[in-house]
Amino acid sequence: MHLAKLSLAHVKKKVTIMSAEQKIAAGLAGIITGRSSICEVDEENCELYYRGYSILDLAEHSNFEEVAYLLLKGELPEKKNLGEFQNKLSEEREIPHKVDEVLKGLSAKTDPMDVLKIAVGILHTVDPDASSNEEEANIRKAIRLIAKIPTIITDNFHFSHGNEPVKPNPHLSLAENFLYMLKGKEPEAFESSALEKSLILYAEHELNASTFAARVVVSTLSDMHSGIIAAIGALKGPLHGGANERAMEMLLEIEEPEKAESWIKDALLQKKRIMGFGHRVYKKMDPRNPVIKKISKELGARNENSKWFEISEIIEKIIDREKGLHPNLDFYSSSAYYLLGIPIPLYTPIFVASRVTGWVAHVMEQYCDNRLIRPRAEYTGEKKREYVPIEDR
Repeated sequence: MHLAKLSLAHVKKKVTIMSAEQKIAAGLAGIITGRSSICEVDEENCELYYRGYSILDLAEHSNFEEVAYLLLKGELPEKKNLGEFQNKLSEEREIPHKVDEVLKGLSAKTDPMDVLKIAVGILHTVDPDASSNEEEANIRKAIRLIAKIPTIITDNFHFSHGNEPVKPNPHLSLAENFLYMLKGKEPEAFESSALEKSLILYAEHELNASTFAARVVVSTLSDMHSGIIAAIGALKGPLHGGANERAMEMLLEIEEPEKAESWIKDALLQKKRIMGFGHRVYKKMDPRNPVIKKISKELGARNENSKWFEISEIIEKIIDREKGLHPNLDFYSSSAYYLLGIPIPLYTPIFVASRVTGWVAHVMEQYCDNRLIRPRAEYTGEKKREYVPIEDR
């Protein structure tokens, strides 16, 4: 008994010493909170890998459905497996009537990201696997979410403009089908290719805020849909999502390449934040930027409208020279999406349509080796105060 008490006292003392020596990492910067086999961010060499495959190779040679399969199942599919996976996604594109009815009843001014949170919540209520966290059930739910979120985005867009939505085309790829549902006509091959590459680039990025939010939620053994709703809520915040929207609004305000240099210099003097630059992890270069920059340039040339790319290049050079900051994925994706005819309020929802593949992969990984995520905080409030009855205060 005496030895047990002594050991316990020793442990308590050790814990106290360790706590005193711990350093606080604001925002958990640089803190390793767990292990993952999904995505490797090599900040030193400015490289990014999905399941060991370079993002550059995937963007150049793969397609979005194949990347989604890789993220979900850990390996690139054989031709037969990919065909079956694509068919499952195509079969699940239509959204339940119950969801469309709710979307119709929402104000046209409802933020599209709030619409997605609402819609995913309703999907949970009608999903036959809603209450199961078994692996196969979660894969089925993941496929439904990946397939239905693009339809939710376009249906809501049409409803908010007083129009009926365009039904999904099961014979088109996910990227082709998104542009088809948005515009009502099948896209040119170069258009769908541009969108597809951007979806691959946005699909996954380790423990960013939204992914971490999803993992925190499901670490309580809550359901996949709840985790995805939390992730969407995190992505809605301007410090995580929305930079491509703000970047395009900036380009539209500048309007002409001749005005770019003076506009940016004036903005810097006023200490305005230039959206689409810098990254929490990458300090040298975002490895995804060269790919999306090339896409933006090619779209400008094909549309005989290169001014947005020219303005962007001027801004990039000035920000590099004045601030030492480099563009992230959001900066050139803004002009790429604009040239694809995608409305600006849909840029962040498209981020969701892509990143949901990474989110569901992380949700399933969390379930496989779960431990409740429960960090600690350093207390900075008042110490040991005496309670005073209300009549004596």
